[in-house]
Amino acid sequence: SFVNTAQDVRDLISEVRMLVSKDKKLGYPGIILKIETQSGYNNLIDILLEAMKVYPIGVMIARGDLAVEVGWENIGRVQEEILSLCQASHITDIWATQVLENLAKKGIPSRSEITDAAMAQRADCVMLNKGPYINKAIQLLDAILKDMDPYRDKNAPLHPSLTKAVKSRKAKKSKK
Repeated sequence: SFVNTAQDVRDLISEVRMLVSKDKKLGYPGIILKIETQSGYNNLIDILLEAMKVYPIGVMIARGDLAVEVGWENIGRVQEEILSLCQASHITDIWATQVLENLAKKGIPSRSEITDAAMAQRADCVMLNKGPYINKAIQLLDAILKDMDPYRDKNAPLHPSLTKAVKSRKAKKSKK
């Protein structure tokens, strides 16, 4: 949680290597980097470059916390930029936070949850939270994603430029 800098990734990799060296039966685990802060988003390019030194890795977009950090008006663009960077880097991305949560917990989805589930089709993986109606949520998500599948490749080349992420990285480099 709270991956904010490339140093956080280096520290994590160091700890994992130390644990694996102590117990060879463990093998090297996959690492999921949870992006949930403004700092994590601002440093995402450096974080990904550092993380790409090991395999396998993935990125979880913790959209609830991230929305509070970057502002509700920006979360749509920010999550799209994270998805685009992960796609360009061939890094698995996870669409997380409240996907079909009303359905999983109360048995009926909200209209916005249906749209959110449809947009989740852009990600490699979708995380659902548990609830008494989780099987119903999984079935609906599966149906929505299958229905949206023909649009996945059609829209791929239409991504906007990643100006905010690139500008942030250039500004950071120029300060050094």
